[in-house]
Amino acid sequence: MHQFQIEPLAKLDLFGYDISFTNSSLFMLVVLGAIWVFMAGGMKRELVPGRWQMAVEGVTGFINNMMSSSIGPEGKKYVPLVFSLFMFILFANFMGMMPIGIVPGAHAFTVTSHLTVTAVLAVLSFGTVLVVGLWKHGLHFFSLFVPHGTPWWLLWLIPLIELFSFLIRPFSLALRLFVAMTAGHVLMKVLAGFVINGLNAEALWVAPLVALPSFILMIGITLLELLVCAIQAYVFALLTSLYINDAVNLH
Repeated sequence: MHQFQIEPLAKLDLFGYDISFTNSSLFMLVVLGAIWVFMAGGMKRELVPGRWQMAVEGVTGFINNMMSSSIGPEGKKYVPLVFSLFMFILFANFMGMMPIGIVPGAHAFTVTSHLTVTAVLAVLSFGTVLVVGLWKHGLHFFSLFVPHGTPWWLLWLIPLIELFSFLIRPFSLALRLFVAMTAGHVLMKVLAGFVINGLNAEALWVAPLVALPSFILMIGITLLELLVCAIQAYVFALLTSLYINDAVNLH
């Protein structure tokens, strides 16, 4: 589908490698710019905070409370990382829902609907867990794969299951976000096709029986997708905090 297609905006080549500036790169820059504007406008530190400052303080406080409840006092060290992941995913998801298509020749692009982007975010989260765990506990970190109280006769099986469960984490993080964004946008595209084709049909009965119900359903799916955009950002941040907790509070 056209809205998922990566298109080069400026052709660039480096030693035979294509490093062209694409619409994906453009939207990631737009997302970063939107986050910068949001944060810059809300960090005035006024004695009587306005709505913008309250919004920024609310988001930062939300992530701070999440890290404190998941990890404990040490969770404050990792607030910048989880906050950055949460904000990037949240803004990227919402940016893909913007009605840019009303401009001729333009269309929105959801960077989180590409597995390459979600995989990099997941690897960043997973890599943090490995670095923190090995830095704080050394080789004792691998005791994570042997739960306390494991019977000796299961020591050949339980570590393999725990290792597989641990290694599958980045894949689950990347796939969950990728599938949720892609499936929602595909469904909206299909319903929009029913609306347009129904209105353009020669038979007059098609519009009220096909186009109108599809349009009403599309509105509901769009509202649901907006909710999914926020939920997926929250789930990614929450799971990252829980994974970091496994590395920090290793027993």
